[in-house]
Amino acid sequence: MSKEISVRQICFIMLVYTAVSKFIFYPCELSFGSGRDLLFAAATDFLIQGIIIWAVSYLCSRTDKTFFELIEGTLGNITARIIYGFFALFFILCTVVPLFEQKLYVQDIFYDTVPSLTVFLPFFIFSIYAASKNFRNIGRSADICMPLFFVSMLLIFSMSLFEVEWDAFLPILKTPLKSVFGGSLTTAFRFFEPCWLLMFMGHFKYKEGDAAKITLSYAGGAAFVLTVLLIFHGVYGGAAATRQFAISKISLFFPAIDVIGRIDLISLYVLEVVMIFALVINIQLAVHCLVKCTGYDNRPVFSLIVNGLLILVIVLFNNNLSTIHKMWSNWFWIATLVFANIIPLAAWGLRRRTEQ
Repeated sequence: MSKEISVRQICFIMLVYTAVSKFIFYPCELSFGSGRDLLFAAATDFLIQGIIIWAVSYLCSRTDKTFFELIEGTLGNITARIIYGFFALFFILCTVVPLFEQKLYVQDIFYDTVPSLTVFLPFFIFSIYAASKNFRNIGRSADICMPLFFVSMLLIFSMSLFEVEWDAFLPILKTPLKSVFGGSLTTAFRFFEPCWLLMFMGHFKYKEGDAAKITLSYAGGAAFVLTVLLIFHGVYGGAAATRQFAISKISLFFPAIDVIGRIDLISLYVLEVVMIFALVINIQLAVHCLVKCTGYDNRPVFSLIVNGLLILVIVLFNNNLSTIHKMWSNWFWIATLVFANIIPLAAWGLRRRTEQ
């Protein structure tokens, strides 16, 4: 099998896409649930996922097989197809809340006088094209996003870090543990990164030390998210829970903005490109899973189907994000626990060697 993606590109995905996928509503909802101890709530989820990502990365050093081939070799072809069908559904559902959030974010930051649905529907033109491509395209997109991400984050951090009021975090760890871990649980549906790595298994050439590189890359993404959380709560304090679109709000108090205007929008425009690629990856993986599930290797057709379903959801539930978000927060952590935690760890129990 040709290797369609490199370890370098997987590291970029784990760092960059992990970070930007949690820059919009996640800080607000975590602040609402865990208050000034939101960093501890976030660190809990990142630690758990980091351990699982290391476990999957290390499993890749023990086999050249894909995840589909591991299941097929242990449980049979039919079971492998069924499991991949469920993974396709999982990736589609993982896309729903970020899709709505991105729609509202684009309107609020860039096109506040145009209806959000009108602004966002052209996104699906890009999504249909991107989801029809293979892993090689995903890797190349990550190569493009890496420098854009670092430049934009450097500018945003330089305009916001010195505005932090450190006493907003005091007293530390006085929030009830029920609230801290409750914040971790209700936001757990956003932590699906081990599933990305599970899909990439067997599609890249593993070398010694790559498990550490991939895990550290994920830790780097976590560090960016924790920094945004720190700045966000440090700037807004108790009001952070009422401030949506966190990444666009943390640099508002930069002194130069009062003189020359919203110069931070340049960085936000650049970062938006990365956010779009991060949003599309779950759609791309859903298409990949449908191809493996059906055995019908026609990605453009499945791309049209998946994106058509998402368009239908966006149109039908255009004004119901709060209801959808509540449902995902209350219940979707169960699906995330199964697909992003239990199944990746259970993959170690699959037969990794071909019977002679």
